[in-house]
Amino acid sequence: MTERISVPQRTNAERIIIGIDPGTHIMGYGVLRVYAGTPSLVAMGVIELNRFDSHYLRLRRIYERVSGLIAQYLPDEMAIEAPFFGKNVQSMLKLGRAQGVAMAAALSRDIPICEYAPLKIKMTITGNGQASKEQVAEMLRRILHIPQENMLPQLDATDGLAAALCHYYETSRPVTAHKGSNNWKDFIAKNPDKIVRRATPRHDTLTDEKEE
Repeated sequence: MTERISVPQRTNAERIIIGIDPGTHIMGYGVLRVYAGTPSLVAMGVIELNRFDSHYLRLRRIYERVSGLIAQYLPDEMAIEAPFFGKNVQSMLKLGRAQGVAMAAALSRDIPICEYAPLKIKMTITGNGQASKEQVAEMLRRILHIPQENMLPQLDATDGLAAALCHYYETSRPVTAHKGSNNWKDFIAKNPDKIVRRATPRHDTLTDEKEE
């Protein structure tokens, strides 16, 4: 398991949110601490599943690791990315199972769960529902003031973190929900070279290989 971690001391006034990016090859996660209305990074990482040949062994590993993360960070809520609708029925079935197992780990601890579509997460974080994974990761780094050296190469980790931050924005005061849009405009102005242009606008399909 690859991880970046910075664990603060827990207080009664804080709120801990764990975000999950489901996958059957790699599952990403991020943990946020919200204190006095300010979110900060606690941990992010990935659960690597490729060493397990059996789909069912991968499901068991997901349940064990997510349960372990819950026991370690004691989150108050879970935010999880919803599976996208693809053409491969078997891949969709396996990805749905992976999501369900992660949710079961939270439900077994009476942790409330909120599910967000990929487009919704991107829109909330960046103000652009068609943003690339790299753009989401860069926006997270800026919003949460994460040092570049603490960023992980696996974008599954930042996808999990994005789910957690999206949940915070969606459940906090209304003005906060527009923060990503303002940051995105500022980001475009300062980083035009990092903007990915698509020839034909289309609905987000998340074509990365997370499912089998």
